[in-house]
Amino acid sequence: MRFVGGVDEAGRGPIIGPMVIALAVTDDMDRIKRLGVRDSKELSPRGREQLFNILKPTLNYMDYEVIEPGVIDEYVRMNALNKLEAEVTVKLITKALGSVRLYRVYVDSPDPRAERYGELIREGVNGDVEIVSMNKADKLIPIVSAASIIAKVIRDSIINDLRREYGDFGSGYPSDPRTVRFLRDWVRVHGDLPPIARRSWSTVKKILSGDLNNYL
Repeated sequence: MRFVGGVDEAGRGPIIGPMVIALAVTDDMDRIKRLGVRDSKELSPRGREQLFNILKPTLNYMDYEVIEPGVIDEYVRMNALNKLEAEVTVKLITKALGSVRLYRVYVDSPDPRAERYGELIREGVNGDVEIVSMNKADKLIPIVSAASIIAKVIRDSIINDLRREYGDFGSGYPSDPRTVRFLRDWVRVHGDLPPIARRSWSTVKKILSGDLNNYL
């Protein structure tokens, strides 16, 4: 039986919350394609949830890792966010090899030079696994689309929990005025950022320095 994996992330760009990287594995790519999976960004939240619930019993294996803001900040300061994604991907693949005999893993590359990103992963994977790193793999390869859905649904669940704890912070992206107002007001009241914020993002640095006028 030949198992094929797909890896994708959700939450690389937001200023609030974690990033989630997911691995999905199947022995029948056509079966996954027939489910109607596609890039999670093209689906409504309800559509993602429905497909997630269908995928769980359909996939041969699935797993994910949650990367918290502090870890993201550490790598961003080293200009090594792609390296972080590659390391987590290696961890997911290595763990999966204990359960399924993967012969190929498709990876959605955050690097415009997809082959360079693929090499980062190949260097860390022990075993005869073909790594296919592609740009826009989440749109082109069904098993990567499945991983995209898993990562997004898991992250959305985490974000919903954070909203219940911290209040409405908007979309969590630095381009969202509600998100920026939330962070600005939090700093004014508490004197520092909430632990759910990524300190290495330029918008946060401006908020902390008091340069708020352009972010109201």
